[in-house]
Formats: sequence, C-alpha cells, structure tokens
Amino acid sequence: MKKQKEDKEDYVIGVDFGTDSVRSVLLSTNGELINDSVHYYARWSKGRYCDSSMNQFRQHPLDYLEGMTRTITSVLDQAGDSVRSRVRAISADTTGSTPVAVDKKGCPLALNADFEENPNAMFILWKDHTAIREAEEINGHSIAWETDYTKYVGGIYSSEWFWAKILHTLRNDEKVRKAAWSWVEHCDWIPFELTGGNDVQQMKRSRCAAGHKAMWHKDFNGLPDQDYFSTLDPLLDGIRSRMYQETFTADQSAGTLSAKWAKLFGLSQEVIVGVGAFDAHMGAVGGEIEPYQLSKVMGTSTCDMLIAPYEDIEGRLIRGICGQVDGSVVPGMVGLEAGQSAFGDSYAWFREVLLWPLKNALQNNSTADMETRQIMLDDLKNSLIQDLERAAEGQSNRPDEYGLIALDWLNGRRTPDANQKLTSAIEGLNLGTDAPDIFRALVEATCFGAKAIVNRFIEEGIPINGIIGMGGVAKKSKFVMQMLTDVLNMPIRIVTSEQTCALGAGMFAATSAGLFASVEDAMKAMGSGFEKTFLPQPEMVRVYKKKYERFRLLSRDVENRISSAQH
Repeated sequence: MKKQKEDKEDYVIGVDFGTDSVRSVLLSTNGELINDSVHYYARWSKGRYCDSSMNQFRQHPLDYLEGMTRTITSVLDQAGDSVRSRVRAISADTTGSTPVAVDKKGCPLALNADFEENPNAMFILWKDHTAIREAEEINGHSIAWETDYTKYVGGIYSSEWFWAKILHTLRNDEKVRKAAWSWVEHCDWIPFELTGGNDVQQMKRSRCAAGHKAMWHKDFNGLPDQDYFSTLDPLLDGIRSRMYQETFTADQSAGTLSAKWAKLFGLSQEVIVGVGAFDAHMGAVGGEIEPYQLSKVMGTSTCDMLIAPYEDIEGRLIRGICGQVDGSVVPGMVGLEAGQSAFGDSYAWFREVLLWPLKNALQNNSTADMETRQIMLDDLKNSLIQDLERAAEGQSNRPDEYGLIALDWLNGRRTPDANQKLTSAIEGLNLGTDAPDIFRALVEATCFGAKAIVNRFIEEGIPINGIIGMGGVAKKSKFVMQMLTDVLNMPIRIVTSEQTCALGAGMFAATSAGLFASVEDAMKAMGSGFEKTFLPQPEMVRVYKKKYERFRLLSRDVENRISSAQH
C-alpha cells in the first residue's frame, strides 16, 4: 500500500545513465512521479570516439556531466521552489562495467586538456569488447592460480568487465598508463563528483560493481591479491594499493551534496547522495523484484537479476553467470546476474541493414532537398521495426520447427558462459525467405537466448518462479513479449513505470536518506505495480519447445566451429 500524500511530502531524485541518454526523475516518497527529463549525449549521438568495426565504444565524461546538469535542473525548475526545498536525496545508476582512468583526485583523465580527445582516457562502455584477449588471459591465469578469483562471477571473466578493460588500455596507451593513478566505475564516480570528492581513495565503491565485475569478495579480503595481478602482467604492479578494500551497498549514503552542485541545482547542501549501482540492479528494485522472480531489463541488451536468501545460496557456486554478490540488488540478500549482450540491438542491426539501400538512394537523389530526404529517412526508421513486427505476426504460415533458426550472438554471448568471440548465424535461408521471416528468426533467437539463461539457473538448482519484464522492449513490443512468454512457458508481468531504473534509483535515494528503514519498505511505498501479464499460448509453447532444440544444436555447432578456427 502506498504512503498517503502529505502536505509536507519529501522528494527524491533518481538519475539513470543509459547507453544513449541520461534521464532524471523527481519523485515523492509515495511514488508519485512529479516530472522527468531526458538528455541525449551530444558526443555519443554523433558516434564520436567509437568504432563498431573494432568493438570500441567510449563515452566522454562531459556527456555525463552535461546530461546530469540539464536533466536535474529541468525537473527542479518544472517543480518550483516549494518542491525544491523539500528534496532530501539523489541517487544514480549507470551502465556497467564502464570504467575510466583517473588521477589521484579521482578526476577522469579525459577532463584534462592533455587527454580530452583520447578515447582511452574516457569511460569504456559496457558494450566495448576490445579486451577479448585480456579476458582470456585472466581466465587462464585464474584457473592456474591457487585461489580462483572468478568463482563468484560464474567461473568465466568477460571482456565487458573491469580488469580486462583496464589491462587492455594499459597495454595499448603509454600516455594513459603513465597518467592513470587508479580506475573507477561510472556508478562510483557520479556520487563522488556530486559530493565534491577530491581523493580517489576516499571514494565509496559500489558493492554491485565491485562484486559482479571486479572479482571483489569478502572471502578474498577484498580484491584479488597483488601477486595475482603482477603475475598476470607487470603493468599491474602496485594497482591493488591504489584501488579499494571496502565496498558499500546502494542503500547507504556516499555523503551530501557539495557547495558547487548545491548552488547549481538550488538545493541544500544537506541533500544526501546515495552510493551508486548499475542500472539493471536499481531497475530490478524499481520493478519490485521478489526472491526467485527473474527481473529482466530489456533494452539494447538484457540484464537479468534474481535475488535469493543467504541460506539458500550458501556454499553454492552458480556456473556461467555474471556473479553472485551479497547485497548487490537488495541489501540482505544475494544478487545473481545474467544477461544477453544483444537484444534490442539485434533488431536495430537488421533495421539498419534494410535501411542501407534507401540511405544510399536518398544520398544520390537530387530531386528532393536534404531536409525532405532526412524526413523520409527518419519516418521509415521510426516505423520499420513496428512494420516488421506486424508482418511477422500476421504471417499465415505459423512458425514451426522447420523454419529459420538464428543465434542471438550479434555482440557475443554474455551468459550462460561468457564468450565475446562468438558471432551470429542464420540457418534455413532460401529464395522464398523475406524480411519478416528473418526478423522473426532474430526475435526468436533473442527469446531462445533468454531461455538458455533460465535453463542454466534451473540446472544449477536456482528456481525461477516468475518473470518480471521492464525496459524499452518490454514496454513497447507486445510481439516480442508474447513470443518470450511462449518460449519460456512462464507468465511475464510488465512493470507499469516507464522509468524503472530511475525509479529504483529514487527508492535507493529515499532509503539512503533514512526516509525508509529498508529498500523493501521503499519498494512497497513507491512501486508502480504491473500493467499487464502475458500468458503462454499452449500451441505456441509446443512449437517453440521443438524449435529451441534446433537452436541448441546450431549453437553447439557454431561455437565448436569458431573455437576450432581460433585454435
């Protein structure tokens, strides 16, 4: 039950740093959305500092600072001074693992004039896979080491994660190597910046980021020992002493707003800034996660979150996932993470393939002015996926086990068993295959990839009692969600809120400020509930059960072929 509206309601701000944009929401502590604001990263939108052919994806810290400034200022200005004066806390979530090299003060190197155009001095986005070789070395090193530091992150270290990206950068950029005092996650830097931090070793590090991506665990007395790093590569000599020992859950305070940011926002310096966390972790809380309810944040990629009581997980090691961490999602429980490296990105890729002839034709078309050509292209781009969905859904020949089969590895495989070298494939093409056929196969592939994750949890003795869906794909595509429901053969509840990650950040903000005794209390008071439940269709469940076996066979064959070619 939601808290009753009061005359002197307290307010919090949740900030969600996504891949393309940042969104801030202003919330009352009874869950009412006062207003929100979104800002698209200026440099990122122009493709600067990125090279998809090399799997290089970097973001400039100024994109983050500008976006945070504009969106928080916007929500406060819209609300007015009476609300502004009762804002009690701010918390932020970010993508991850998204590390950056910093100086002793904790300032990202790209904010220094000497590095402002150097991609290696910027945040290395979660989807950057330039460190595949380094991840492989970490895995080999860990197997041979006396202590297997990967055992709490599924037994396989990924190129998407903290240490692989750091080592790759140190090896490839001498200037950054000499200037970098330490490295920090995006979700740790934002609270540090808001609280006016100027000593990186005083930065409060996120339990979720450290445990899931940096091999931090209390059983290891923190991070892996220095000998482990030095024997991995001498470039890592001394790194542990410049990192951290302690970590903090997101319900804790990172400090209060600095004079600089308080003045900029027109807020009190008594406003609490919560410890940061990853977007999917806070999104799971915004989506009212429960034990053994798999919370799927579905956007460009997916992140699948699950929480379990300590006593159920104690002594267990879950293979092939992205970690099992005490307090990473909900403090007081173990957070388990999995996910897919490409979900909505798979559909967007196919859209761009189909748009290429039009882009090329319009570019060489002298009969229409540039503005008209751009309008035509934008209109088609905005409607193409919806058109494909309608065509695929309306096909008279219902899908069967003999149709096309595709793999969801367009950006490698995150889980189960991370392998970013893997690439996609489509089997069954012929001269009768059309665009809706291929699109449907790609959607099926993403759903089958989701089923592989669910199956892994169940094989490891972790029950899945239900699915919670949130994010852009969950909210916008009934076609995808119904297919996913049929493939998983489980009901999927769709969260009402359009901004579950920002809402979750708001819940953590309220808890860190002491407005609620626990995150669970904040969820009960501020949660938006569920707008719809998708139910399995028995006839389609039977079809997809057979088709999933073909997906598994193709997955095995392609993985073996790629592995053999690489050796």
